[in-house]
Amino acid sequence: MIRLLSLIFAIIGTMAPAETLKLAVTTSFHNSGLSEILLPAIAEDTGLEVQLLVVGTGQAIRLGEAGDVDAILVHSRTAEDAFIAGGYGTARREIMYNDFVFIGPVADPATVAEANSAADALLRISNAEAAFVSRGDDSGTHKKELSLWDASGASRAGDWYRPVGAGMGASLNTAAAMDAYILADRASWLNFGNKAGLDLLFAGDPVLFNQYAYIPVNPALHSHVKIEAAEALEDWLASPRAAELINGYMINGETLFTFNAVNGS
Repeated sequence: MIRLLSLIFAIIGTMAPAETLKLAVTTSFHNSGLSEILLPAIAEDTGLEVQLLVVGTGQAIRLGEAGDVDAILVHSRTAEDAFIAGGYGTARREIMYNDFVFIGPVADPATVAEANSAADALLRISNAEAAFVSRGDDSGTHKKELSLWDASGASRAGDWYRPVGAGMGASLNTAAAMDAYILADRASWLNFGNKAGLDLLFAGDPVLFNQYAYIPVNPALHSHVKIEAAEALEDWLASPRAAELINGYMINGETLFTFNAVNGS
């Protein structure tokens, strides 16, 4: 028995601990539930223990700029391009996409379900002064929402427009409590448990396309970042194994994300 215990301890002593990588991800990605599918597979295939910092895209960008994470997974192309242009990231790799959708009360007082575009949907909400919950947190979803308002020309002035400064799940909960409209990503909506009297009312406008991209933090600015681990994770996220898991992740028969990573940036 003593010899057996000695052998076990010897084996344990020679086992290298899993390397830890810090990855800033958006609340919408985390709320989708996909991370629970991917992280165990990443650990099994690469030996990497990925620690998620779940924040909005704006905060993820700031964490990357400060070198507080090794990589980011976000969904705001303008912010991503600025991050790369500023020298904070090495390269941008597209991984997967879904779309943004308009959620609102089943009664649909603003007739959003009859809209012919995202701009039309917002004009209807504005004209009806129907309650609208905004993330208000500088996330990718919030950035997208603001760009849609600007493109529509619709006013969002009034007490009916409610920025809450919260993540996707909390914002959906607020919309459910208020019987309000909200812009959400499809994955978060499908995985949201407290739908109450809300429904998906409008989708399909090409401007609602929602691309997620992975960017390692630049070691030239922050020498402590684990660039080899970040690159290993990037390779895995662009692999056939990741494609199978991402494309196969469904809720009630609906696909939440579509894999579109390609070799090269």
